Amino acid sequence: METLRILIADDHELVRRGARELLNSRRGWRVVGEAANGREALEKAIELKPDVAVIDISMPDLDGVEVARQIREAVPDTKVLVLTMHESEQMVRRALDAGARGYLLKSDLTDSIIKAVKAVAQGKRFLAPKVSEIVLEGFLMEGGHHQQGDRAGTRLTPREIEIIRLLTEGKVNKEIAELLGISVRTVETHRSKVALKLGLHSRSELIDYAVQHGMAPGNGS
Repeated sequence: METLRILIADDHELVRRGARELLNSRRGWRVVGEAANGREALEKAIELKPDVAVIDISMPDLDGVEVARQIREAVPDTKVLVLTMHESEQMVRRALDAGARGYLLKSDLTDSIIKAVKAVAQGKRFLAPKVSEIVLEGFLMEGGHHQQGDRAGTRLTPREIEIIRLLTEGKVNKEIAELLGISVRTVETHRSKVALKLGLHSRSELIDYAVQHGMAPGNGS
């Protein structure tokens, strides 16, 4: 089994130590480098080319969002997991737009860092449960309005959002119909409308979209 190589960047030594101990305790995982500021984090990411870089947002010299953006450009194979105390929807969106694959709160470090690193290492996305709730609240306040790219101006109905969430949990049309008390044909109609509105035609594309907008489970699966 190949070793999963991890970089940790945080300006607090205690946070780095705690994360390092948890990650190194996992068989086949190894923390190959640490950084105490953003500039150092970027330099070490380029030098070491880790599989996963765990990056704090609030760091001296270069903030974590910009580090994530530059890592995506310089070392595209390195997956970035943001580890932060910031819970704002705006910060989450900035991090994801910059290329971060996951967003983990420091309050969840002990319980969730293994799950989060595993998810992003596998090419999935990870949002802490509380972060998913924050993003979803903002999304619903916007009326399902996606403001970027070809989907600008798109509005999803509450029912469509509900069906997306169930699809990302692995439910099939029949199960969704039973849970919502509607017909299978109605579920299929909603799915067709979502595909048309968002231009998403596969389950994997739908899951990716749902995670980015807080409509999927926090494990990113």
